[in-house]
Amino acid sequence: MKNVCLLGSTGSIGVSTLDVIRLNKNAYRVVALTANKNIGRLLEQCIEFKPTYAVVPDAELADAFRGKLERSDACETQVLSGMDSLEFVAKHSMTDIVVAAIVGAVGLLSTLAAAKAGKTILLANKESLVVSGDLLMSVVKQNGATLLPLDSEHNALFQCMPDAYKAGQRAEGVRKLILTASGGPFLNLNASELDNVTVEQACAHPNWSMGHKISVDSATMMNKGLELIEASYLFDMPAELIDVLIHPQSIVHSMIDYVDGSVLAQLGNPDMRTPIAHALAWPKRHESGVSALDFLVNNQLTFESASYEKFPCLRLAYEALDAKGTAPAILNAANEVAVEAFLAKELAFTGISTLIEQVLSITTVSPADSIESVLSADAQARQVAKNCLENG
Repeated sequence: MKNVCLLGSTGSIGVSTLDVIRLNKNAYRVVALTANKNIGRLLEQCIEFKPTYAVVPDAELADAFRGKLERSDACETQVLSGMDSLEFVAKHSMTDIVVAAIVGAVGLLSTLAAAKAGKTILLANKESLVVSGDLLMSVVKQNGATLLPLDSEHNALFQCMPDAYKAGQRAEGVRKLILTASGGPFLNLNASELDNVTVEQACAHPNWSMGHKISVDSATMMNKGLELIEASYLFDMPAELIDVLIHPQSIVHSMIDYVDGSVLAQLGNPDMRTPIAHALAWPKRHESGVSALDFLVNNQLTFESASYEKFPCLRLAYEALDAKGTAPAILNAANEVAVEAFLAKELAFTGISTLIEQVLSITTVSPADSIESVLSADAQARQVAKNCLENG
């Protein structure tokens, strides 16, 4: 039985992970659950899975949650709080598998802690690689950690790699990586029609059920831009050897073009439980709860190029990856501020890419050779983005 520490248990990835664990109770024990502010859902999860630890952001919330747990009288979970506690459960000796599903750059330090402790890391927090790709991959290799991607696209690429492949290696015979994208809710709109789209429209993804931030990233295609950067570090491939194709059906999750002319693709219904089950069981397989793909129903698979005019965030991501250093961290930080402003209805949808480009043009790019330099670039970019918002 493997002991699982689930960082970000109340989000969509966390809930799906617990669905898979529920189907395979004899294979996993949940030892730690962490959440941001949804302590109602966290309480339900603690009562069901009875983890040793639960982590929330601050001491005040921890006190409130501790009281709820005591009144339930259903488990003896120890409640902790703060960033240090996230790192504590991620590197704990009882932890075998760390599911890194915290959204945003805030998940970086706990992911690094798990890597330094040599854990098996199931990575859904793409920002950890975007913000500090070289640093994280170096720590993974130095400490004998195992990194398995949970994003459906990167998990698909991983499944199509040669036998015994390990993340961070350049696989022999691979000519090109092909990431697929649904195109989001605005695929059939012209660029000129995007100025007045609403938060509700941006969050209404046609194929996937996701949180608001990731849904907006999908609508701008920054999600694919971040995945492009992530793929470059995960598979040691330069930007020019990674293509993005729009595939509205979300059935082909990504492909690898090999030098002999073969193209290997991973297909499946759009359900995150499939990559989660694959990574949890790797190198074996077990039940995910996802229905089998019906080719007679899903009998039209189409592909098209992604327009930089409509999706400038994708262009910005390619440029940041080419610039290297702290440029991806700056891109990510600016995007997080921009999306937060859009969700608060303080910024137009098309203003997201405009703000990110502003921040990239103002903020100095430096080598990303330490956690301090990465965090400094992140903080600086956030401040620049907020200044740009305040000054119009």
